Amino acid sequence: MSAQPGSVRFPNGFLWGTKTAAYQVEGSVDVDGRGPSIWDTFSHHAGATRNGDTGDVACDHYRRMDEDLDLLAALGAPAYCFSVAWPRVQPSGSGALNQQGLDFYRRLVDGLLRRSIVPVVTLYHWDLPQALEDAGGWVSRDTVGRFSEYTRIVAGTLGDSVRMWITLNEPWCSAWLGYGTGEHAPGVRDHGKAAAATHHLLLAHGEAVNVLRATIPNASVGIGLNLQPVRPATDHDDDRAACHRVDGNLNRLFLDPIFTGRYPADMLEHYAGLQPGFDVVAEGDLEVIRTPIDFLGVNFYFPITVCAPARRAEARAAGYWIPETERRGRIGDLDAVQVLRAEVSRTQMGWEIEPAALTEILVRVRDQYASLPLYVSENGAAFDDYIGPDGEVHDADRIAYLDGHLRAVLDALDAGVDMRGYFVWSILDNFEWGHGYSKRFGLTWVDYPTGRRLPKSSFAWYRQTVRANGLER
Repeated sequence: MSAQPGSVRFPNGFLWGTKTAAYQVEGSVDVDGRGPSIWDTFSHHAGATRNGDTGDVACDHYRRMDEDLDLLAALGAPAYCFSVAWPRVQPSGSGALNQQGLDFYRRLVDGLLRRSIVPVVTLYHWDLPQALEDAGGWVSRDTVGRFSEYTRIVAGTLGDSVRMWITLNEPWCSAWLGYGTGEHAPGVRDHGKAAAATHHLLLAHGEAVNVLRATIPNASVGIGLNLQPVRPATDHDDDRAACHRVDGNLNRLFLDPIFTGRYPADMLEHYAGLQPGFDVVAEGDLEVIRTPIDFLGVNFYFPITVCAPARRAEARAAGYWIPETERRGRIGDLDAVQVLRAEVSRTQMGWEIEPAALTEILVRVRDQYASLPLYVSENGAAFDDYIGPDGEVHDADRIAYLDGHLRAVLDALDAGVDMRGYFVWSILDNFEWGHGYSKRFGLTWVDYPTGRRLPKSSFAWYRQTVRANGLER
């Protein structure tokens, strides 16, 4: 990296961007041939989301696409990552395609290119067609074949203009929140099904990589994983064992098969006996899953600290805070309790703010798995934003969060990690899954009743950071 007086700079060609997901922003869920997704169904169940919020309208991006493209152009970040809604392309998840849905994404890509913005496409960001869930969803091996068919359709439509592709976004969330705890769609609570969904999602990723390479020879293909450092509350053996289990489920269960072609032995032992579980693994599957990728997207928000359940008192004595509604690790079967450091600032989501943890996970990926190009494919924070008396949203806490995490990326670069880019979550406030519209992550305020967009102070800060390709010292 070269330095200029008063600033620290990122490498030339570093890719700056923002990111959204289809169900969180598009709305228009029942127009122009779109079929229902698992999130359409789930969000309409009583108690599934905060205040009964749904993505029926969301940010109305489907109808306000040109306005949002102009907003992206005003931001000046050279890349934009969006997801394609599978049920907008194939309403039932298989068979005939929906040309109107494809035409929307064609217009979106063309609009980005006219504004000199690089389109980055995520094929799956959690909106499985409901018809496929009715047939077994990600617990069924047949969904892998359907995803390959869908990938071929999208790649054949957009492959002449899109070079950078992400197969899946955060498959851990799809599997373990969707089928394990039931916090996300489709709302299933069965760890055996979550394990099977894990495998089928990873197999779908591997198959999609091969489809994309066959359809678009010059494609750059990766996957977006939500990764977190996991720490024990103390050095006690029981806390360290709990930490290892949580790390196994959250990180190693995905990194190991993608980069080594094996599932962690301790995780296979932990989930042995659950049905269908990892009994769904067939000969040759892991070779498909470990198909080489061109880059890894790391979605990072916060680190996690855990203790063994019997050691809650010791954790409190060590200065940790345990919420009244204890979360047993990240899911309910890992014999671990998540604890929080009382002295560490947290976002509105209750997530600890520790930028150095981002450097830690990036260096770990390089040291333990592969020295391939890495992108921070999601990073951002929700805070208690409000429109002030001057009519503006002054979100200094978000600016501080982003600044700190960008410095963590610089630290990773200094450590020799091949960092290629950074994507803020998100350009817009949006439907935040189970939290509905109660949490705001955007660089842009969205007034949901009217749809009005209002760039926040962080919008101007990020624009200046992108222009400078660096930060003030």
